[in-house]
Amino acid sequence: MSLSFDSKFAPHYGEAVDVAPQIQRITVNNPSPFTFYGTNSYLIGKDTLALIDPGPLDDAHKATLLRAIAGRPVSHIFVSHTHRDHSPLASVLKDELGAVLVAEGPHRAARPLHIGEVNLLDASADTEFVPDIIAANDTVINGDGWALRTIHTPGHTANHVVFALEDTGILFSADHIMAWSTSIVAPPDGSMSDYMASLDVMLELDSRVYLPGHGGAVTKPKAFVRGLRGHRKMRERAILERVRAGDRTIAAMVKAIYRDTDPRLHGAAALSVLAHLEDMVTRGLVQTEGNPAIDGVYWA
Repeated sequence: MSLSFDSKFAPHYGEAVDVAPQIQRITVNNPSPFTFYGTNSYLIGKDTLALIDPGPLDDAHKATLLRAIAGRPVSHIFVSHTHRDHSPLASVLKDELGAVLVAEGPHRAARPLHIGEVNLLDASADTEFVPDIIAANDTVINGDGWALRTIHTPGHTANHVVFALEDTGILFSADHIMAWSTSIVAPPDGSMSDYMASLDVMLELDSRVYLPGHGGAVTKPKAFVRGLRGHRKMRERAILERVRAGDRTIAAMVKAIYRDTDPRLHGAAALSVLAHLEDMVTRGLVQTEGNPAIDGVYWA
């Protein structure tokens, strides 16, 4: 199944944009190669609200959120995962609004670090975030005219979740599935094995639209998820071909596979290749010796 990304998006910084009945999107002005035009926060409800992914510590974004809230109560703040572009403002707004923080749990790595390995993603992790409610998979939290179901989707991070707005077919897919790009899966925080299993979970859901953490809506969810699965499998085949061709290191594989990719993204690409290789080692497709994340040597 082919995969087509959609790069059309108007962020409307400083404004709340109506994207569905009683749902508003507010985009942080924090564009980058990894955040697209910026992080999307969502307000849900009419009288008493829910807030999904408040975003980073950004005064302008906080002011925009408070204008959109317009003095209404916010009962719950939901956090999809603990990257610094999604969660740090949650604790600040909790104190100001008296809301309850809901998430899968604090930040953690998907696996232990290898001896000598440095977690290159430490700076992006909000390790200070602590939820008030730890939402188990399939937990439904009811609010004033809305109900959100938490669905565990580890992969991008170990504590990543998506939120389904009950009885609407709307799902807030955060960084797991986005219309503009594939999600970054980077060990040790991320796991390709978990990510692929989470795509299977998404295929079982009866969603009609995804509202992601960056960029615009995914309007044909099942077809898009199948395309993502195919894309990841294609990348896996490319890596396996490079190993069979004699490439023994991640650096050599990235140079060949991502030769047409912006060099600024080669570091992320190396982590993505590592994620695939870890999954392939687990499944017995390739073997490795040495420290896989630092000086590992791979062969088929």
